[in-house]
Amino acid sequence: MAKNDLRVLIKCFFRTYLLGSLYNNKGLQNLGLLYIMEPGLRLFYKDKRDKYLEARERYLSHYNSHPYLLPFLVGYFLFLESRIAQEIISPNSLNTIKETSAYTLSAIGDSFFGGSLLTGWALCEVLFLLYGQRLGAVLFFIGSFLLLQLFRFVIFWQGWTRGLLFFQYMKEINLIEWSNRIKMINAILIVWVWTKVSFLLNIYNHAIVFLIGGILIGVFSYLVHKHFISREILFSLALLSIMLFF
Repeated sequence: MAKNDLRVLIKCFFRTYLLGSLYNNKGLQNLGLLYIMEPGLRLFYKDKRDKYLEARERYLSHYNSHPYLLPFLVGYFLFLESRIAQEIISPNSLNTIKETSAYTLSAIGDSFFGGSLLTGWALCEVLFLLYGQRLGAVLFFIGSFLLLQLFRFVIFWQGWTRGLLFFQYMKEINLIEWSNRIKMINAILIVWVWTKVSFLLNIYNHAIVFLIGGILIGVFSYLVHKHFISREILFSLALLSIMLFF
């Protein structure tokens, strides 16, 4: 790889941090994606203006995905564009992959990061502060932030170098299942936070109630997750209990 090529790839990676700056109601993240891809497209089609304009058009359609997984998609799209420029694959293949992979990773990102990992991270920060470990909270924040940046760069590079192979590897990891496991841990962390707050406020009776309630929430969550009981039946039982005892 030439030095200029590497510089272009790094430029595309850092532009992923500016995705939301061009958000719009019609295409959502499409203009941001085009801005990110622009240096790569100029490199691949520097002597083919018509092909360059056609490539730009491919990124003006509706697009929306999770920002934490965006670097992988950018690396993957750059990988595909380099092959299209060499006429190894058809542009239609990129359009198909773009439509399917973006929304798939959006759902995975929302579940794994937004619905699980970030919640657990916030609960850990709260616990650090409840125990008076301010330095620990700061170090945990900085470490988490740096780890996220490393994760973003690694998946960007894997998308560029491995393409579809890494996408299949991510499917094998099954991040949706991992998000369910993290949610179980989050339930324990919530009970921990409730209990600690109760002891700090000297309301020990409430702490016991929180502990028992948290355990029951964890048990019922597991039963719902494993389809031993439906959410509708669980809600009906809870509503009936409130009517009978309160």
